[in-house]
Amino acid sequence: MKISKVSILSILLILSGSLFAQQNKEWKLVWSDEFNTDGKLDTSIWNYENGFERNEEAQWYQSDNANCKGGYLIIEARKENRKNPRYEAGSRDWRKKREFIEYTSSSVTTARKKEFLYGRFEVKARIPVAKGSWPAIWTLGRGMQWPSCGEIDIMEFYHIKGIPHILANVAWGKDKPYEAMWDTQTVPYSHFTAKDSKWAEKFHIWRMDWDEQAIKLYLDDELLNETPLSKTINGTFGNGTNPFKQKHYLLLNLAIGGMNGGVIDEQALPMKYEIDYVRVYQK
Repeated sequence: MKISKVSILSILLILSGSLFAQQNKEWKLVWSDEFNTDGKLDTSIWNYENGFERNEEAQWYQSDNANCKGGYLIIEARKENRKNPRYEAGSRDWRKKREFIEYTSSSVTTARKKEFLYGRFEVKARIPVAKGSWPAIWTLGRGMQWPSCGEIDIMEFYHIKGIPHILANVAWGKDKPYEAMWDTQTVPYSHFTAKDSKWAEKFHIWRMDWDEQAIKLYLDDELLNETPLSKTINGTFGNGTNPFKQKHYLLLNLAIGGMNGGVIDEQALPMKYEIDYVRVYQK
């Protein structure tokens, strides 16, 4: 019996579709936040960071800038002008030597409240892309100093040498404190806008598939970075452990300026980072 090429193609499509459906059935939703209740976040799940936190960023983090409205978590970076309550004249600490708070934003985490070992993490969001904006979706482990605790950047956006990029990164520790080994993929923003000129106006899905073998980071089902766990071994400072074989917690934040955010477009303020949902699936 002769089978046509069309018939063979049809059979292959049916089989691939069945395999895809079977793979998706393996994933079970174990936790989500759909942000459907207007007002503040559920503090049994989320923590708010407070103050100047990291990377010499311009913003002071506070809870006021993160609010749920219309089914979205909206994190807003704003222009401010008030005294830094932690200011110390003559201090060398960048957090304390700033006399004034010039910008505010929010950073929220699930530390000690929702932590996961392996799974599929999905975040649907619309990000600000103006100069100076530095939104992120990321995870950290606990129990060791950074970076030996492990860091996964499911999404970062910022300008590199004046050119906007989307990044997908994994970091772990080397032999000395605060020295990170990075597996980084930087994709020019133009890669996405070439396919959709209105990309920034839309929501997109960032996904991490993380298991015993590898961490895979996706944007709208396009694989951006894959890191095998066979190479994510901490150096001597991290006692040769693997930080991606322990539970991690989630962070959502909108930074501006700082070491990577760069010069802030004042005309773009306030900037809004909108998150539709956060979902975690496990097999």
